[in-house]
Amino acid sequence: MNVKWLGRACFLLESARGLHVLTDPFDDTVGYPLPNITVDVVTVSHQHFDHNAVELLPGNPVVVEGDGNHIARGIAFKGIATYHDQEQGALRGPNTVFVFEIDRIRICHLGDLGHLLSAEQVQAIGRVDLLLIPVGGTYTIDAEEAYEIVSALKPRTVVPMHYKANERETRISGEEPFTRLFPDVQRADGLVMDENAMPDGTSVVVLNPGL
Repeated sequence: MNVKWLGRACFLLESARGLHVLTDPFDDTVGYPLPNITVDVVTVSHQHFDHNAVELLPGNPVVVEGDGNHIARGIAFKGIATYHDQEQGALRGPNTVFVFEIDRIRICHLGDLGHLLSAEQVQAIGRVDLLLIPVGGTYTIDAEEAYEIVSALKPRTVVPMHYKANERETRISGEEPFTRLFPDVQRADGLVMDENAMPDGTSVVVLNPGL
């Protein structure tokens, strides 16, 4: 499976057979270009402009949103209800955590999670091979809270998202408060994952935005 980070909480995941899943597409106000790419499935964690710009995508992708079990293009998606804040959604509304598998690699995309996970939510998520986690704070969990969630989920690979990576992203922190909590951090333009070549322990990879 190939993984690219396009910015904010948007990732492009490509399976070995060429199936494309896009998470949380944004509009052009966030400071990153959204490539003109055709994808098969789009997940939307919540209805904010920087996460739900499905109308900007060409073609007719299947849109997966909300909690519960979904099937799209042969992939099973599990949506877990959470909140965008620490006030049970009173400030910023609901958020959906998605868990799904591509090439037998189990992915967890936390969306704009705004609080620590309960024991029940950790159990519902289950095994995680690739964790896509917000770390910038203010609108989501911050670095320390993200570290706690990593410790609870014990993923094989962690990729931080939703942090300050360009001048338009104000009021959120960069990735450094999160990455400095780990002894070994890799940086790359993309990530290639193989179920037979998983890292020992937890590996943290910071991706450069773009295709």
